[in-house]
Amino acid sequence: MIPISRRAAAVQPFLAMDVMAAAAAKTRRGDDVVRMEVGQPSAPAPRAVIAAAQGALAAGRVPYTEALGLPALRERIARDYAERHGVAVDPERVVITTGSSAGFVLAFMSLFDAGARVAVPQPGYPAYRSILAALDLVPAPLVLRAEDRFAPTAALLRETHALEAVAGALVMSPANPSGTVIAEAALRDLCAAARELSLPLISDEIYHGLSYGLPTVTALRFDPDAVVINSFSKYHCMTGWRVGWMVVPEALVRPIERLAQNLYISAPYLSQVGALAAFEATEELDAIREGYARNRAILLDAFPGLGLGSVHPADGAFYLYADVANLTNDATTFCRRMLDEANVAATPGLDFDPELGSHHVRFSFAGSEAECREAVARLRTWLR
Repeated sequence: MIPISRRAAAVQPFLAMDVMAAAAAKTRRGDDVVRMEVGQPSAPAPRAVIAAAQGALAAGRVPYTEALGLPALRERIARDYAERHGVAVDPERVVITTGSSAGFVLAFMSLFDAGARVAVPQPGYPAYRSILAALDLVPAPLVLRAEDRFAPTAALLRETHALEAVAGALVMSPANPSGTVIAEAALRDLCAAARELSLPLISDEIYHGLSYGLPTVTALRFDPDAVVINSFSKYHCMTGWRVGWMVVPEALVRPIERLAQNLYISAPYLSQVGALAAFEATEELDAIREGYARNRAILLDAFPGLGLGSVHPADGAFYLYADVANLTNDATTFCRRMLDEANVAATPGLDFDPELGSHHVRFSFAGSEAECREAVARLRTWLR
């Protein structure tokens, strides 16, 4: 009998990926599936990114890089914080990672010892809980509230810490699955509360660049010691390139470097070369974001008539998180039937909220306008 480790057993399935596999299987069988299950841009990487990677590949050698990343890319990211946010960041504090996923592993391993409780938003990105469990850490839910627009607040952090002490906190803006942006004043107060409680704050800013009204503000504006995690996957349309970054306090640079050297060696060279070129593609990327804004408007206009009218604030990212309680109390079965019968793939809310997710569904609008309109037409027929 092959033993299964306790850590592996503690990790729950990533339902979005399970739905993705089921949708892909239907597509291979010849079905025309509208894919709204995974947070993945349908647009290709920018032309400049592809050209830069092709040029590097043509040069022949694809080497390791330094564990912290290509110096030129670290410097360009630091410059972007000055240009975009008015925040001075030393390039030495920038760490290039194999996607944001590696950033979470490095952040958790460098900050917390086994058994520590770490506050994470609920509903929230499911990999937070799973990575913590795999590292023998304990996810402590920051249960988001409608009266706070489903955004974490300073008061909520204090309440959660008072109920049972946590060793640190992670917040996300814009959020997955809700798209909620933490308003500037609320983020300032949240950073202040974390400092007051002597809690390290991890800020997941992977959807920065994708917002529809409310501006996105980095936690570094209010706390230079915040651990910020970002990626080229979402705004820059580089999901499969697996390249992201962290900005970390100076004291964490060497510990994270040691971990990265041993766990990953380095992020992929070609992806780092492409990422450097991504900063020259703002016009192209902003046009893609405008497409998301049109898709968002299509769904927000149509959903009430489909019985999907109650959605979390979709300030940013490219998701609608819809309450389907009037249609079902089993969102997992609902999504399975929706895929099988309507050929529309979406993710059940249990991925994001183990308590209330059974009556929520997340729809991604990162596809084309035509796909969003087709999804609405299919759902209208299926739900009538």
